Amino acid sequence: MKAVTWQGSQDMRVQEVPDPTIQDPGDVIVRITSTGLCGSDLHLYEPLGPFMTPGDVVGHEPMGIVEQVGPGVETLVPGDRVVVPFNVSCGTCWMCSRGLHSQCETTQNRDQGTGASLFGYSKLYGQVPGGQAELLRVPFGDTLPIKVPHGPPDDRFLFLSDVLPTAWQAVEYAGVGEGESVLIIGGGPIGAMAARIAARRGIRVIVSEPEEDRRQRAAAWGAEVVEEQPPAELAATLREMTDGRGPDAVIDAVGMEAHGSPAAELAQKAVKLLPDVVAEPLMKRAAVDRLVVINTAIETVRRGGTISISGVYGGAVNPLPLMQIFDKQIELRMGQANVHRWSDDILELLTDDDPLGTEGFATHHLPLSEAPEAYKAFRDKQDGMIKVVFQP
Repeated sequence: MKAVTWQGSQDMRVQEVPDPTIQDPGDVIVRITSTGLCGSDLHLYEPLGPFMTPGDVVGHEPMGIVEQVGPGVETLVPGDRVVVPFNVSCGTCWMCSRGLHSQCETTQNRDQGTGASLFGYSKLYGQVPGGQAELLRVPFGDTLPIKVPHGPPDDRFLFLSDVLPTAWQAVEYAGVGEGESVLIIGGGPIGAMAARIAARRGIRVIVSEPEEDRRQRAAAWGAEVVEEQPPAELAATLREMTDGRGPDAVIDAVGMEAHGSPAAELAQKAVKLLPDVVAEPLMKRAAVDRLVVINTAIETVRRGGTISISGVYGGAVNPLPLMQIFDKQIELRMGQANVHRWSDDILELLTDDDPLGTEGFATHHLPLSEAPEAYKAFRDKQDGMIKVVFQP
């Protein structure tokens, strides 16, 4: 089959790789019909390279048609249409039973000190072959894939794999209700979808984003938009908009890909030049994140407010202004999205009249063969590229 493989820093290639096979009675094989390109994939494209192996199949936002089921699978049959969550979670362990699927104890990577395995996401998270491919082996066939109806186009359901539950959890963790306010930093896929979810709940949404096309996209769904500003200036602007206090909550929808942190950017580039045997432990123990967004969130949120972090960070040791966090009595909530914790609630909306605009959410649909060029264009924000869907 054809698949997108990592071959080195900024070197993604579409190659022929062996077809996946049933390895456990609970496995299913899915023929992929659509698969997304995520902002988190850019972390593999550059900073997390030390944890990748040439030939790794990437991608964690797939859906498709079940082609084969293992002898232990009871709830799916060939021909069923499914979305595959990016968490590789069993659905039955202590953590999963408490809605913490990203911490699944069955697939937890204890040797790396990380949570549940993820599809297509380095040896930090299990080195499980990903879904930017023609076929995908999916374990836990009775509990992991999300069965969806035939009929509507793929884009109606595809974002159940990551974007929708990640944005949904970001809003849930923000802890704001109707009539309250939330600042969303970043107008990419997660920020844009979080804005739609929050606005639908009657929350006042403010989006801070440097790119004009992304600001327009957020404004079209009812958000107030502000241009990117230094933290202190943005805080002053927001206080003027919110009775002198600041927003009730802030969602960091950017993470380690933030601009405006030249020292951390230099550290990321320097680490990439080191041999993996040196770079891996350094990445686990050093501060290599760009922290401008989280620091902006701390500066702008009102006293007693909440910061919800959905943007991914990779540095193990980062200098945070703990005195300011403590003094402002800020609540921090964060973590990989627990897809199955939210999927039933979201699916109810997707089988209705598409109130979150999923069918028009992707800006680009491309064949899988164009993936290498798409990674570069997505990183560089070229051609209005905000959300890419590949079709094998």
